[in-house]
Amino acid sequence: MSRHDLTDDQWAVIEPLIPKKPRARGRPRNDDRRTLNGMLYVLHTGCAWADLPTEYGSPSTCWRRWHAWSQDGTWERIWRTLLSRLAADGTLDWAHALLDGSVVPAKQGALVEAQRRLVTARR
Repeated sequence: MSRHDLTDDQWAVIEPLIPKKPRARGRPRNDDRRTLNGMLYVLHTGCAWADLPTEYGSPSTCWRRWHAWSQDGTWERIWRTLLSRLAADGTLDWAHALLDGSVVPAKQGALVEAQRRLVTARR
């Protein structure tokens, strides 16, 4: 068990929120907890999906399930449930909460321009 893996208590809260898929023919479905731990490992470490340690199963399985859960609202359900529990316990500090964030790509040459402005400002 990695330090990034969910505890049994954490998994008990999250497991009911994970969509259950009917057993299909073919290869058995990778365990949801193992797959979720793989997703959390990638998100925590920032490593590429392809660099996911083998203990979490196939990197493509983890990515596909992460993408599917993003599309079907699973992540939002988990997020809302955990926020509600923290708020009910009084352990959520809303002064440090982030509702939404976005990443805006820099324009080509933005780094050069920023460096030029920094040098000009120091003069």
